[in-house]
Amino acid sequence: MEKKVDEKKAEGSSVRNVFALGFVSFFTDMSSEMVFSLLPTFLLGLPGSSRAILGLIEGTAEALSYALRAVSGFFSDKFRKRKPFVLVGYALSNAVKPLFAVARAPFDVFVVRVTDRVGKAVRTSPRDALLSESVSEKRRGAAFGLHRTLDQAGAIIGPVIASAAMILLSFTIRDIFWLSLIPGTIALFILLFLVKEQAGKSTSEFKLFAGIKSALKGNFSWLLIIVGVFSLGAFNFSFVLLNAQEAGIAYSLIPLVYAAVNVAHTAIAIPAGVLADRVGKEKVMVLGYLIFLSTTLLILFPATGYVALLVAVMYGAYMGVVETVQRALIPDYVGESLRGTAYGIYYLVVGSAFFVSNAVVGTLWEYFGSSAASAYSVTLSAVAIVAMMLFVRKKM
Repeated sequence: MEKKVDEKKAEGSSVRNVFALGFVSFFTDMSSEMVFSLLPTFLLGLPGSSRAILGLIEGTAEALSYALRAVSGFFSDKFRKRKPFVLVGYALSNAVKPLFAVARAPFDVFVVRVTDRVGKAVRTSPRDALLSESVSEKRRGAAFGLHRTLDQAGAIIGPVIASAAMILLSFTIRDIFWLSLIPGTIALFILLFLVKEQAGKSTSEFKLFAGIKSALKGNFSWLLIIVGVFSLGAFNFSFVLLNAQEAGIAYSLIPLVYAAVNVAHTAIAIPAGVLADRVGKEKVMVLGYLIFLSTTLLILFPATGYVALLVAVMYGAYMGVVETVQRALIPDYVGESLRGTAYGIYYLVVGSAFFVSNAVVGTLWEYFGSSAASAYSVTLSAVAIVAMMLFVRKKM
C-alpha cells in the first residue's frame, strides 16, 4: 500500500515537472518570438545588411547553438545534474535578447544573436534529458508533444503582442525588444521554484569519448546521417518571414505571419507525438519531411500574400512534426546513462548542417532569387525522404 502511494507521488511530481518545463518554454518563447518575428525586418533595415548576411548570421548562430548543446549534454550526463544547466541557459538568453534594441549595425545583431543561441545551447540537451526522465517510455511522445504545444502557444502569443503593441500603442521595433524582458523574467521564476531535478548521482566512470563511441553504436549513426542530410537543406523561419516581406506584407503585420507558423506548429505537435507513439516515430518523421518538401515547392509560386501565408502555415506544420518527433526519437537508440550525450551528438550534427543550409540558402536567395534557394532545399529533402523510408524498411 505504501509503495503504491509513493509511486503515485512520484508520478504526480513527474507530471508537474512536465507542465512546469512546458510553462518555462511558454513564457520564454513568448519573449523570444516577440523579438524574432521582427528580427529579419529589423536586420535588413540596418546599414550594410543583406539577405546573404541574414543567412550567415542565422547559420552561424544556429550552428554554434547546436554544437554547444553537445557539450552541455555530455556534462549533464557526467554530473547527473540537469537543472543547473537549464537555469543558466534560460537566464543568459532572457538577459541578452532585449539588447537587440541597442543594435546599430549587422555585427551588433550578430553578437546578441550568437549569445542568445549560446544560452539555448546550454539548456536544450539537459532540458530534453530532464523531460525524458520525468515520464515513462510509453508517455514520452505525448510528453514531448505537450511541451512543444506549450512552447508554441507562447510563440503564438508573443508575435500577436508585438503586432498589437505596434499597431495600437505605436511601439517601435526597438520598444518591442525591451518589452520582451517581462515574459522572460516570469519564465526564470517558474524554472527556479517549480522544476525539480530528476537525474541520479554523478558517475566518475563516465568518459566523454567513451560515451560518444557507445552512443554511436547500432542504428543511431545511420539515423544521424539521414537527419544531417535533411538539415543541410532545412532553412530556418527567417526565410519564411523574408518570403512574406517580399510578397508585400507590411512589417507591422509580419509578426502575425510568424504567429501563423506557430499556430500550425502548436496544432500538430501533440497529434504528431501521439501518432508517433502508435505507428512509429521514424514513419512520422517521413511525414514531416514531406511537409517541408511541399513548403519549399510553394516558394516557387509567385510571391503573393496568400501564398506567403500558406508557406508559413505549411512550415509551421513541418516544424510541429519534426521538432516533436526527432527529440522523442533519440532515447529509443541509446541507454538512459547516455541520453544527454546522444542529444548532444544529435544537436551537433543538426547544427553543423544548419550552418551550411542557412548560409547557402541566404546566398542563393540574394544572388539568384528564391527559386534557386527553394530548388536546393527540395533536392536535399527528397534525398532524406528516400533514405528515411529505406531506414524504416530495414528496421522492420
